Amino acid sequence: MNEHTSEPTGSLPPASAGKLRSVRRLTQRKHRVESGEFLAEGPQAVREALAFGYARELFVRAGADADEFVDAAREAGVPAYGIGEADLARLADTVHPQGVLAVCTWPQRTLDDLPDGPKLVVVCAQIRDPGNAGTVIRCADAFGADAVILSADSVEVTNPKVVRASVGSLFHLPVITGARLEEIVAELRDRGVQVLAADGGGTDRLDTMAAAGDLTQPIAWLMGNEAWGLPAEHAALADRRVAVPLWGAAESLNLATAAAVCLYTTASAQRS
Repeated sequence: MNEHTSEPTGSLPPASAGKLRSVRRLTQRKHRVESGEFLAEGPQAVREALAFGYARELFVRAGADADEFVDAAREAGVPAYGIGEADLARLADTVHPQGVLAVCTWPQRTLDDLPDGPKLVVVCAQIRDPGNAGTVIRCADAFGADAVILSADSVEVTNPKVVRASVGSLFHLPVITGARLEEIVAELRDRGVQVLAADGGGTDRLDTMAAAGDLTQPIAWLMGNEAWGLPAEHAALADRRVAVPLWGAAESLNLATAAAVCLYTTASAQRS
């Protein structure tokens, strides 16, 4: 097989050399930003991309058990192509690709796209690690948050590692990027949302606030950078600085874990 031409998968037409070149450009940030397209790989991410209308093209490895995805693509009017093992490996970000990959479109969202009456939002200030960003998005989805906001200078949300770590949750809720933190906080306050900063040195404690019923109102959690946390000027933007109590010997929690604890505790309080 020519290394630039894929084998057909069942009745699927093979992806042409030109199409593969076009898709491979999306492995580079520059082309993702320019085109508004990105790659989602693996069964769960592709399944959700198809179900929620983000997928534009589907690629299936020769011999893969992918009838579910081909049928979903057909129902959604998304063209599907067969692709060889070598070509899939060139496009995928993982060492062992799982046989399906989709080209997806990414809607550029601004603060105007925040849902009306948000009750639970998570704001990441200059988050840089793609695995953390994806995991925070997954946690926000799991605990029923209305939106995730990544401030300016954060990791690109269509980075392959962000997409993979979100495990499909990227397609379930609005993810807003690019705004300055001051603008984000002002917009949330205008919408009646209290802003709480997750801060190990905070004067309030998460468990105490939950017991007092202080987490039942609309809340946005402000999470700091993985390395330096929240600088004083950013923490000062919040209404309250809240510490997660630690009863063991660990010095601190990482960003994604702290976000999960804060989101779960708040979601539970709001639903009680």
